[in-house]
Amino acid sequence: MSGAPLVLNKGSESADRQIDSLMRLMTHETGKAIQFEIAAHPDSKVYIAGTFNNWDPTTHPLQHHPEEGVFKATLHLAAGAHAYKFVVNGVWHMDAKCPHWESNGQGNLNSVIKV
Repeated sequence: MSGAPLVLNKGSESADRQIDSLMRLMTHETGKAIQFEIAAHPDSKVYIAGTFNNWDPTTHPLQHHPEEGVFKATLHLAAGAHAYKFVVNGVWHMDAKCPHWESNGQGNLNSVIKV
């Protein structure tokens, strides 16, 4: 951005749309960035799946950080509670570092993060 002030022509359709968009943005809870990490073998394929991506085990890969021996991803999550699991080489794992868990209704537990 150039730092120039925003100039709106009062009453114009474009200005009204911009004001509506700004008002929605100002009143909307945006959530925050959450970092997830899990230790896994360096050759692993690691993903995170949860309520934030319809439990798709392939859309959110974690990147390997060899200096720390972990895989990490930072996701922007909306405000609220989100159930999730890591998927390491096709095997679903709870987050051992997460103190909040819930039953998934299938006899297993999911990790839960509250944003």
